[in-house]
Amino acid sequence: MQQRRRIAVVIPKYGLMGGAEGFAAELTERIAANPEFEVHVFANRWVAASDRVSFHKAPILKFPRSLSSPSFAFFAARSIAAAGPFDIVHTHDRIFRADVYTMHGIPHRWWIREVRKKRLSLFDRSLAAVEDRLVLNGGCRRFLPVSGLVRSIFLDEYRIDPSRVAIVHPGVEIAPYESMDREACRLTIRERYGIAPEETLALFVSMNFAIKGLDYLMNGMGRLRQRNPAASFKLLVVGHGDEKNYRRLAARLGLADSVIFTGAVERKELPELYLAGDFYAMLSRFDTFGMVALEAMAAGLPVLISARVGAKDIAAEGENGFVIEDPADSDVVADKVELLLAGELREKMRKAALKTAAENSWEATVEKVVSIYREIWTERRLVSSNIPRP
Repeated sequence: MQQRRRIAVVIPKYGLMGGAEGFAAELTERIAANPEFEVHVFANRWVAASDRVSFHKAPILKFPRSLSSPSFAFFAARSIAAAGPFDIVHTHDRIFRADVYTMHGIPHRWWIREVRKKRLSLFDRSLAAVEDRLVLNGGCRRFLPVSGLVRSIFLDEYRIDPSRVAIVHPGVEIAPYESMDREACRLTIRERYGIAPEETLALFVSMNFAIKGLDYLMNGMGRLRQRNPAASFKLLVVGHGDEKNYRRLAARLGLADSVIFTGAVERKELPELYLAGDFYAMLSRFDTFGMVALEAMAAGLPVLISARVGAKDIAAEGENGFVIEDPADSDVVADKVELLLAGELREKMRKAALKTAAENSWEATVEKVVSIYREIWTERRLVSSNIPRP
């Protein structure tokens, strides 16, 4: 019987709330379902989804804050050494050494410099130092950014051979949407929130209204309302944020009766909300991918996103959605929203969105990652045999 390949997966929080945590858990559980692999997770906190994965504690020193990143990297390395050897070390966070690094974020120095526009604190410098060690001296054979946006910034910041940097998008589970009755969902949700059947319903789903550009979207819709007072639409804002501030903005824009806030909802309730909508909008100031855009496509919704959303990789302009270069341009946003009010165009885009979601399944993501593992093993075999790479 062939010996199982041993895989070490590293992430501070596994299976908890958050894009990176959910991505890592979904990918890891599916890889662990393959009997060819024995999977171990090294984390500080975790929620076990099955008994297929073995868990190992990697402590984090939280005070002073500057020790949090290097301490996790140190304890993860020690735990991996104790439980090893492993055929692949796949990290989803900054540690000292790994074979594969999935980048859910961008280089930390770039984030502080270009997005936050601040000077590096001691915490920032310590985190960036761990990142430098992994990227430049950590023996990493493959870097897996979650989007083209992340890949571009990474290669600008680090002089790495581009052939070692492969985009691996998160996947989406289509079954929950296929198992539900779209018309029943539309009826239920619209009755719950007082939305007429003929009104076009735009969805915005986020726990951070500011970063995800809710103001950009509302400004564009307000501009559309000025130009076309008869336009029939509603915006359903799902999530937790500064609701009072955005209610005031809606009133100033003449949208008081057109914007509905649901508050935070449980994740299991989202498929019904997506299926009740007509299109999804997220004009983020910055988003390394934006899983909600892919989830919306799985429900058959065209997407309206900004060029600062990594999911633009899968948004085909005018086919399954629209990408707006400058979301602060309310006239452009209004133009795209107005196009999405046309039912015939939305139906065409709905079919394209479903096709895109099917092409970005979790099965496809797992297949790509496992193929990268196999490439690494082949490279090692060639090196150990002194055979030059083709």
